[in-house]
Amino acid sequence: MSISTHESMTNHHTPGLLNQVGETLHVWWERYERRRELSQWTERDLHDIGMSRSDIVFETEKPFWRA
Repeated sequence: MSISTHESMTNHHTPGLLNQVGETLHVWWERYERRRELSQWTERDLHDIGMSRSDIVFETEKPFWRA
């Protein structure tokens, strides 16, 4: 007869999964912030980086989960 200990019943995948979820949420937040900031740039700023207003509209209309 074996007796299970608390340690043997612990899900060792949870810390890795939580890290992955945290990293994903962080990436999504960064995308949201970058797109929000980009939407506020002036025409001159956009010209300096070689982007048009339509490029920015395309980028900012993407959902945060899309790269």
